[in-house]
Amino acid sequence: MFDKFSRSWTLVKASAAVLRSDKELLVFPLLSGLAAMVVVATFIIPVFALKIFENGMGVGGAILGFLFYLCQYFVIFFFNAALVGAAIIRLEGGDPTLADGFNAAKSRLGPILGYAAIAATVGMLLQAMKNKDNNFLVRMIGSGLGVAWTLSTFLVVPVLVQQNIGPIDAIKESVRLLKRTWGENAIGNVGLGLAFGLMMFGVIAIGLLLAFLAASASGALAVTIIVITVLAAVSLGVVQSALSAIYSAALYRFATAGEAPQGFEALGLQDAFTQK
Repeated sequence: MFDKFSRSWTLVKASAAVLRSDKELLVFPLLSGLAAMVVVATFIIPVFALKIFENGMGVGGAILGFLFYLCQYFVIFFFNAALVGAAIIRLEGGDPTLADGFNAAKSRLGPILGYAAIAATVGMLLQAMKNKDNNFLVRMIGSGLGVAWTLSTFLVVPVLVQQNIGPIDAIKESVRLLKRTWGENAIGNVGLGLAFGLMMFGVIAIGLLLAFLAASASGALAVTIIVITVLAAVSLGVVQSALSAIYSAALYRFATAGEAPQGFEALGLQDAFTQK
């Protein structure tokens, strides 16, 4: 367990070194989060105004739910593609600009939209399985399939950015790279999630504790601490999103070029790519 945590922390530091070289890469996940909130607001207003889900899901609710998933995934994948495009330029020794990233994403709008449609369909099906209140087995299968989908599609965005193929072929290529390289050893996915999960928990716990202690002295101070805590948690989420995209770009480049990108040589990625 200690070795896994140590490796995860080393991974975070190596990815952070790339991020420090191009701090503007944080703009992509920040804009993604803002755009995602706009999408939520756009859908939630008519839902409440028209009382669409008042009598259950229904056909109209299902269509609206799919459109919501589609828009959300498209926003996420578009900005993620822009970030990955810029990160790959940096990993190859270049000096990317925001325009470079956006141009990479805009050049692949069609495949990104297609992949968003596939992800929206899969997401709705998995959510339906996980919401089966009276069937524990179906919920467990849904959760397991969700994990498998996440791992299998981890490299889809780098594939879409770098290869002139459609979304279905990109998913197949992501699965192929997963099987050929790290199999079940999704060390980066787990490592970043573990590291930032612990940091997020610490920030929230400390913030709530300080707010509770401050409440007896000043309500305004308690509110200020809560606001700072929320901003810190959001900032961690933005950084995690950026680091995850950088790592996916690094994994893709390693898997296709056979060499560790700059800044990742000391991580022992060859071990993570050992075939089973």
